[in-house]
Amino acid sequence: MKTPPLGLVLAAALSLGPAIRAQDMPVDFETLRFEAKRLAAQPYHPREGQVPKFLLDLSYDQHRRIRFNPDRTWWHRERLPFQLQFFHPGFIFNHPVQLHELDGRRTRDIEFNRSLFIYDHVELPGKIPDTMGFAGFRILYDLNKPDDELGAFLGATYFRMLCRKAIYGISARGLAVNTAEPGGEEFPIFEEFWIQKPAVDARELIVYALMDSPSVTGAFRFEIAPGGATVMRVRVAIYRRQEVRVIGLAPLTSMFWHGENSRTTHGDFRPEVHDSDGLLIQRGSGEWLWRPLANPDQPRTAAFADENPRGFGLLQRDRDFDHYQDLEAHYESRPNLWVEPVGSWGEGAVRLVELPTPDETSDNMVAFWVPAQLPPPGQPLEYEYFLHWYLEGGKRPPGGFVTATRLSTVLKQPGVTRFLIDFDGPFLNPHAADPSIEPVVTVGAGAAVLPGTVTIEKNTHDGTWRATFVVQPDGSGRAVELRCFLQKTPHVLTETWSYLWNP
Repeated sequence: MKTPPLGLVLAAALSLGPAIRAQDMPVDFETLRFEAKRLAAQPYHPREGQVPKFLLDLSYDQHRRIRFNPDRTWWHRERLPFQLQFFHPGFIFNHPVQLHELDGRRTRDIEFNRSLFIYDHVELPGKIPDTMGFAGFRILYDLNKPDDELGAFLGATYFRMLCRKAIYGISARGLAVNTAEPGGEEFPIFEEFWIQKPAVDARELIVYALMDSPSVTGAFRFEIAPGGATVMRVRVAIYRRQEVRVIGLAPLTSMFWHGENSRTTHGDFRPEVHDSDGLLIQRGSGEWLWRPLANPDQPRTAAFADENPRGFGLLQRDRDFDHYQDLEAHYESRPNLWVEPVGSWGEGAVRLVELPTPDETSDNMVAFWVPAQLPPPGQPLEYEYFLHWYLEGGKRPPGGFVTATRLSTVLKQPGVTRFLIDFDGPFLNPHAADPSIEPVVTVGAGAAVLPGTVTIEKNTHDGTWRATFVVQPDGSGRAVELRCFLQKTPHVLTETWSYLWNP
C-alpha cells in the first residue's frame, strides 16, 4: 500500500467543501504534527519508489554528470535572497522526496521536469515519471559571494549548512534511531518538504519536513539564519509507532580518520584528516567537558549522563593548515556544529558513537542526546533546539580549553604510555610560569598513573600549558577512562579533558 503525499491527504480532507481548494489549506507545524500523529496510528507502509531502474543503475560518475540547470534556479528570476536547486534521483539516491513551495496560504507543488537538469553525455534509455520527485535540494544565498551554496537536505534525514568562509564537513540529522544497537540502525526519511517563499528582504528561510519510518513519525520546522555563524532553530514533534531501544535527539555526524592522538597516519601524507576533532559538552551543572575523537579498532560507545544539558557539539578546534597539508579538502575550514537545547531536556545522556574507518570517505562519528524517559505511547516527544554552524568564536569554555592531545611510548618502559595535553585560554596564555597552577589527573579502573610522572610546563613559544603524565595498564585489557584539568586552588582554570584509552 502506498502512503500518499500530504497534499493528497489534504485534498481528500477537503473534498466535502468544493469551494475550498487544497492548495489554499495552510501548511504549518501544527498541520504537520497532526499528519505525523495520523501516520503513527497506522501501520507503516513505505511510499512506493518511482525511480526507474535505469537511473538506479547509473554509476557514480554518470550520476554526478547530471547537474541542475542554473538557469532554472527556483526564485532566481524574482531575485529573492534565498534560492533553491534540486538533486536528481539515481545511483544510490533511490528514495525521492516531494517538494512544495509555501507562498502565503497557497501551496505549490514543485514538480520534477527534465528541463531542470543538464544531462552531460548521459543517455537515459527510458522516460522519467513527472511525479518522481527529487533526491533533495540545496539552498543558495549570498553568503560570501552571489549565489553561494548555504546548505542542503539530501538523503534520509541528513542535512548540512555552511557559515561564512566554511566548506562542507559535519552533517546533522533529524533523528537517530537505534544507532549502534544490536539489530542495526533504523534510518527515518524526510518524505516531504515545504519551503516558505521568502520576502525580498528576508534574512531567514523556513523549511518544514514530514518524517516517516517503521518505528517513528515526526514533524519538523527549521528556521535558518545564515551569517558568520549560521543558526538554525529546530522544532520537533516525534510520534512512535512502536517501542524503540534508543531515540537520539539532535544527532550530529562527522568524520575522523587520524589526528595528533592517533598511533598511525595509515600511510597517508597528511598529518591529520578529520572533519571534527572532539566532542564538547556543557553540562547542566556548568562543567565543560572535552572528549578528543579517535578512530577505534572496534565500534565503541560512550555516554555522558546529565540533566538539562546546556549544549553539546562536535568541533574542529584545530584551524592550522600546516596540520592538514591538504590543498583540496581544506579540513582547517570545516565548521563546528553546536546543539543548544531550548528549555529543559530533563535527565539523559550525551552519547558518542565512534566507528572504525579505513579512510576519509565515511562519516564514522555520531553524537546525540538520549532522554532517560520517553512520553507514554501515543504522546508526542516535543522539543526545540538551536544548531550553530561556525568556525571561530561560538561556544567555548570561559576559562582554559584543550588544544591538543598526544600519546607517546616511553623509552625502556614497554606497555606504558605518556599523555601530553596542551591547554590554552585568555587567562592561561598571558600568565607566566606559576608553580601554583597544577594538573589534576584521575585514572579509572584498569590502569594507574606512575608516581612522579605528573608534570606541567609553560610553553613559551605559543603561551599554552602542557600537562604530562604516564599511565601503566594493569594487564586486564579493559578500556580506561582518563580525566585531566588545570587548577589554581581553589579555582578550576580549564574544561575537563576526558579520554577513553585502549591500552
